[in-house]
Amino acid sequence: MLLILFYFLAPILVLFLCHRFKSLEKIGAVVVAYALGLILANTGLIPAGGAAVQNLIISVTIPLAIPLMLFSTNLKEVSKLARKSFFSLMIGIASVTMMITAGYFIFREAIPEAWKVGGLLVGVYTGGTPNLAALKMILDVDESLYLVTHSADLLVGVFYLMFLVSLGQKVFAKVLRPSISETSAQAEQTNDTSDHYAELLKKVNIPPLLKALLAAILVVGASVAVSLLVPESMQMAIIMLLITTLSLTLSITPKINATPRTFEFGMYFVLVFSIVVASMANVQILMTAALEVILYVAWVVFGSLVVQVILSKLFKIDTDTVIITSTALICSPPFVPVVAGALKNRQLIVPGLTIGIIGFALGNYLGFIMAQLLKMIGN
Repeated sequence: MLLILFYFLAPILVLFLCHRFKSLEKIGAVVVAYALGLILANTGLIPAGGAAVQNLIISVTIPLAIPLMLFSTNLKEVSKLARKSFFSLMIGIASVTMMITAGYFIFREAIPEAWKVGGLLVGVYTGGTPNLAALKMILDVDESLYLVTHSADLLVGVFYLMFLVSLGQKVFAKVLRPSISETSAQAEQTNDTSDHYAELLKKVNIPPLLKALLAAILVVGASVAVSLLVPESMQMAIIMLLITTLSLTLSITPKINATPRTFEFGMYFVLVFSIVVASMANVQILMTAALEVILYVAWVVFGSLVVQVILSKLFKIDTDTVIITSTALICSPPFVPVVAGALKNRQLIVPGLTIGIIGFALGNYLGFIMAQLLKMIGN
């Protein structure tokens, strides 16, 4: 019981520390959560029988997080995405999948179950950490291999983000078209989310969030029920893909879509998941497998950027749109306002966030499909 309480209360501490210390806020709550979990895993504090509790929490948190995060998706706004930004999104996804496929042939002998890693990378580089976590369950990825992959993503992502905000605009401007604003004044609004998690505890927000949680439980329950009609080996994949589909369908409902802070509520469950998974990590395996996975991730991240720039040159996509698209896909939507500010082009915030939302919605599907294709190729 104490272990369960710890796992569900620890994210509150993580969020408080990130709010209190700007250096931790820059690192990100997910990274802090993983660090906390690793400390727990290597201090012998997990009691005997803790594995059963950990497995139970893992099986619950991500299925609940996905619908909560997708309920806030505005499909009407997605449909209004500018033609140029839509092409940039398609180019970005194509670039990522091309480099993951090529990298699979390079690293498949060095990385155990490299086809699963390929599927994870498609999920995280079209969507984000929630997709990575969902695909871990869909593909039945070992905790250590999952943590190695995510750790490699975080490590490479730091250098990638530094490049984008410091040299990216200058480098790409020599190859690509100069940027021209195309979005409305709505994009000029700031997107500071630093206090959004605190609003989860506001009395006025609690009843609607509880209703959203009930809706998420119903989505998960319906998905589990349908999955019983298919072979056991396919059940987890069907559950997660159905959860994604049903959640997007419900996001059309005005009452559900307008519920405040459902995305942050979903991220809370992602943080719980992150701490639990990290606390299960086999550090010896993590250290042994890390180098090859880091090289694979670096190949995908920087290689896809090169391919994206080449294709964007052919399709006449401008510099800032390429950078913001890459940020939304590779670094995830929360970094879009940061990079847009560094580019001094805040009008790209709305299309950047929209691109990230589309990627988040597609990530589970694309990751599952890619993993199955790589598995077939490997055989």
